[in-house]
Amino acid sequence: MKSTPKKQLWEQVKQIKSSVARTIIPNECYKRSSFKTLFWYFFDIALFLFGISVVFLNDNIELKLIGGLVSGTATAMLFVWAHDAAHGALFKKDKIAELLGTIAMLPSLNVYRMWSFGHNKVHHGFASFTPIDWIWRPLTPSKYKSFSLFQRFLYRVERNLFTSAFHYFRRIWWEQMLCFNPGKDEKQCRYYRNGKFIVLIYALIISVLGYIFAGGIIGSIATLIIPFIVFNYFIAIIVYLHHTHPEIPFFDIKNEWSHSISALYCSTIVRSSKISRILLHNIMIHVPHHLDPRIPFYNLPQAHEALKEKYSQYFHEYNFNWRYVFNIFKQCKLYDFEKKLWMTFEEAKLSAA
Repeated sequence: MKSTPKKQLWEQVKQIKSSVARTIIPNECYKRSSFKTLFWYFFDIALFLFGISVVFLNDNIELKLIGGLVSGTATAMLFVWAHDAAHGALFKKDKIAELLGTIAMLPSLNVYRMWSFGHNKVHHGFASFTPIDWIWRPLTPSKYKSFSLFQRFLYRVERNLFTSAFHYFRRIWWEQMLCFNPGKDEKQCRYYRNGKFIVLIYALIISVLGYIFAGGIIGSIATLIIPFIVFNYFIAIIVYLHHTHPEIPFFDIKNEWSHSISALYCSTIVRSSKISRILLHNIMIHVPHHLDPRIPFYNLPQAHEALKEKYSQYFHEYNFNWRYVFNIFKQCKLYDFEKKLWMTFEEAKLSAA
């Protein structure tokens, strides 16, 4: 247990400059490995194609669905790889990163450049500062109470572990990607329009092939819809756990927040099995990634150990298990920004009575 009061802790972190904290990270952590980068890229693609081949080469519906689940898992892995490429962590040349990243994001139906802009500028620039960063932004009890019954229902769906995929689908994929307005910049409009067109072509090709060669509607569902749903679950839960915990604050006042707080105090380290860590490309070692996203995913464990020597008292670090995750989702429903306090819906109702 940490003996220092929580508020005092994050106020201490505010005094630390991110640029100073980065000096703790060894230079070796920034070294790129073409072998590791490309090995995991093609491994993820091979796993995705294996899942798809199970769908195409079997008449058994259960096996087709299993193939869809496997390709959905690989879709999440490819997305995490592309996420690192978008940060400039894997390649010196942006054009190579964008080409391979665009391909890697196709199964998740995400547009590489559009996603990169929102993630790099908004989320990494202002994580846990809710006026700007909308990712898993909690509502206050008063704001929730002002919502219509339908709006409350949608919010409850998003903040339930079993339906949390709806958050990524609605808040990021639909609102911030498909419906995103890049403004009047013709060059940006062209980039985003072309990106959407590429994703649309991929979706049409894979669904038509699934329909013709993999058993009709069930083939289209197993090759396109199931991987997309599985991906949404993976990413929604992963990102939620990155910055949400009963002891982690959110901020709505700029002078209370700092980049160092968002990286060292409001990001998590979720320890998991070695195979899970490898397959998810160390994405749950999130503190060093938020401190400096230029670190390739295969060097994050080393960066974490270096930072831990000096800043471990500020880290929120725990072992992954589903019961613990369920309790986080159960406790973190509404948020009091003034008291820096998470509440369940029931606790919020009692406090207002």
